[in-house]
Amino acid sequence: SAVALLVLTAALAVGLALALVPRAPVNRFCTAPNNQTGFLCDDRVTCVPASWVCDRVSNCRNGEDEQEQLCGDLPHSLPGYLVFYCSNPRFWVYADLRCNRMNDCGDCSDETGILAACPPCGWEWWSCSPVHYEFCSCIPRRLCRDGTQHCRGWSDEFLC
Repeated sequence: SAVALLVLTAALAVGLALALVPRAPVNRFCTAPNNQTGFLCDDRVTCVPASWVCDRVSNCRNGEDEQEQLCGDLPHSLPGYLVFYCSNPRFWVYADLRCNRMNDCGDCSDETGILAACPPCGWEWWSCSPVHYEFCSCIPRRLCRDGTQHCRGWSDEFLC
């Protein structure tokens, strides 16, 4: 019985030691649909776009995309890969909003310049200097030849 007590004590000590060993943080980076930066849910299958994290809607089965430790002090509580800081560091957007052709920072720093490093306009976009606040360096081609000026110089009405 003394041997059994020693074995039981040793097993408890090992179990306690393993419980106290800090676990490595789970890598939750993933690529969501449309090549967007994403957050990997506990199921290790579901990848939600970065901008769906901390939006007060549970997108992961266990709600880990809305947990207090993740959402408690935005943007500081978020993993760095989920955040893009605008040229004015007081402002930030979710990483999946960078290079989406929309002016999410308010100064186009999420779409133009060294910080953003966005590719050129794709085939669904017309490259120009937009006159509207919502666009930065491209407008959707669906706005071409619609009778409304969207580009300086009217290229969206005459050339697009």
